[in-house]
Amino acid sequence: MRITGITTHVVGTPWRDLTYVLVHTDEGLTGVGETRMLGHTDALLGYLREAEVNHIAGSDPFAVEDLVRRMKYGDFGRAGEIVTSGIAVVEMACWDIKGKALGAPVWQLLGGKVTERVKAYANGWYTTERTPEGYHAAARGVVERGYRALKIDPFGNGRLELDAAASRYAVSLVEAVRDAVGPDVELMVEMHGRFSPATAVRLARELAPYRPAWLEEPVPPENLKALAKVAERVEMPVATGERIHDRIEFRELFESQAADIIQPDVGHIGGILEARKLAATAETHYVLVAPHNVGGAVLTAASLQLAACTPNFKILEHFNDFADAEIAKVVRGAPEVDPETGCFTISYAPGLGVELDTEAAAAFPRQRARFDLWAEGWERRRPA
Repeated sequence: MRITGITTHVVGTPWRDLTYVLVHTDEGLTGVGETRMLGHTDALLGYLREAEVNHIAGSDPFAVEDLVRRMKYGDFGRAGEIVTSGIAVVEMACWDIKGKALGAPVWQLLGGKVTERVKAYANGWYTTERTPEGYHAAARGVVERGYRALKIDPFGNGRLELDAAASRYAVSLVEAVRDAVGPDVELMVEMHGRFSPATAVRLARELAPYRPAWLEEPVPPENLKALAKVAERVEMPVATGERIHDRIEFRELFESQAADIIQPDVGHIGGILEARKLAATAETHYVLVAPHNVGGAVLTAASLQLAACTPNFKILEHFNDFADAEIAKVVRGAPEVDPETGCFTISYAPGLGVELDTEAAAAFPRQRARFDLWAEGWERRRPA
């Protein structure tokens, strides 16, 4: 079997564009991959056009390791987010083809499952009025849908510092959510890499009574010593990793013990197997894995293949129930959260278990949506 070429399909939503890639073969099998870029969609599409000629066309889709190696190192330049995202969409599509050809889910090809269910946490639910009352009502709705975990970024437009009034207001939002969901629901707090270590530590202490399940990306991701400084001074778990796009770059993070939970994005880090290799290294450092997952149903399905065969997998982020109602028909077989358990059930369907409906996708043209963390009212417009 050989890859004959790829086609790309960009699906637009009001708050982000999703890039789907179909990998075609000479035996008629087609695989699908997906990622979500932030303002770099054209760069990704350009890279994929070149990679199709240089590396992809003519390759054996079963030889995943060889194709990834050539795409990552064959052009000599260092692989940044664009390259690793391009590798990811092609890599997961190759696994989809391989699973379909063999009649097996991808997790079966990666060593077999270690679980039947994967806990989900809700994101994108808080596109409501940014008040304690609004967040309280929205959070209640999340729990009523069956979720046992959810995440919130309560910090508005804070950057490096957050003044006293804004800090009190952020705490009031978290307090309202905790009151709404009760003591047993996991409540993750997102900081989006906004703050200085001192500010992050202060805010963590103010939020401690509401028992956050983790503090996410408290400082910008480039300085791991700053992250370690925070981790040493807070009692709650620290999570990070969505903006680290090469598993090799996690080495320093593990060595510094600056994070309790890593959040690689399967659509950015080079695909399913790359994420599985990273998870294995994390396991040797007693670190849990909770992938960043802000894509659509294909990326969710790919992340669940990883979850099924990863012993140190904690939980999976999920937007699709709250932010994607208008594009639900684009992907057939989309994973769903069981309202009784708040979990995904592992699929036994061959490959990724999902299919892209290209005709349905064409009804949602690209919107060139932006994610601007510092824009006024961004929380109401663009979850992340």
